Amino acid sequence: MKTLRLFSENFAAVPVATSWYLSDLAEARGKQALFTHQSPQRLKVLREHALIESAVSSNRIEGVEVEQSRIATIVFGKPLLKDRDEEEVRGYRQALTLLHEQGHTLPITEKTILTLHSLARGDIWDAGKYKEKDGDIIERFPDGRSRIRFKTVSTANTPLYMKELLDHNDQLMSENNIPPLILLGAFNLDFLCVHPFRDGNGRVSRLLFLLQCYRLGFEVGRYISIERLIEQNKERYYETLEQSSQGWHEGKHDPWPYINYLLSILKLAYREFEQRLGQLQSSKGEKTSLVLHAIDQTLGPFSVADLGLRCPNVSVDMLRRILKNLKAEHQVQCLGRGQNAKWQKNATWQLGTTE
Repeated sequence: MKTLRLFSENFAAVPVATSWYLSDLAEARGKQALFTHQSPQRLKVLREHALIESAVSSNRIEGVEVEQSRIATIVFGKPLLKDRDEEEVRGYRQALTLLHEQGHTLPITEKTILTLHSLARGDIWDAGKYKEKDGDIIERFPDGRSRIRFKTVSTANTPLYMKELLDHNDQLMSENNIPPLILLGAFNLDFLCVHPFRDGNGRVSRLLFLLQCYRLGFEVGRYISIERLIEQNKERYYETLEQSSQGWHEGKHDPWPYINYLLSILKLAYREFEQRLGQLQSSKGEKTSLVLHAIDQTLGPFSVADLGLRCPNVSVDMLRRILKNLKAEHQVQCLGRGQNAKWQKNATWQLGTTE
């Protein structure tokens, strides 16, 4: 709410880098309808893939992991869940389903935020409830040292700060004097700085980011996992969040590093969306194209298991068959033997030639 209050009192010129993002994203949204009128089956594959990646990546950022072999079953099936980690991945998928089904009309309210937290946290005692004890964001180092990265809003003030955050957001959105995407980033920053929940704040912030995108007509999160892109750029995520939170309590912070980070993630998602739809039109089929894209985005050696994490709805046998074909085409090489062998792209690798 400090960022939104800052903007409501004195909104200066938009930084040049931010204006470039806004221009690029406006163009991407304009072309969005052309891409979403592609084959329904191809879009269905993208939606299912993004749903799995989002549920897994958003939880993995917070240290919640599940067995790779059970991912698709946890997300799409109805198995007995083994532990809390599986429950939270399933809960996040349920929250995503709510956004996908009602994203255009679901309001940004306290009730919505508490509902998203309740779903994402699963069957735990404080799901859907604000924190009951003060707790700062602590960074712990490998040598045992620790430091307070950010001092969050106190328990006593959390309901008041959340109300002000929501009120400011409604007011500024209705006035329409500030680009809505900038308000989206500002809201997300303020939410994380308030840190209203004992646990699950990061996951709820990503769900809110998706929800606000849908309400603004930016639909790419249905087909490309925003959460996976954030995980792949996790260091920059924490770096910009720390930069923009310094001086937040005093209203003397610089929100633009974090706002620009979120806009860059959205831009990356649209770029990937266009690339993937082009690949899905290849004769090799939807799943093969997804695997090819995952290999193309991989830096350095990788294993079949690594590909499985990126493409959890593709069988191990199919992954191995694709790699074998690529090896025959001299696109990749195997660096060892056995099921744990590493693979590597050759210098001649070109995504287009594999299609």
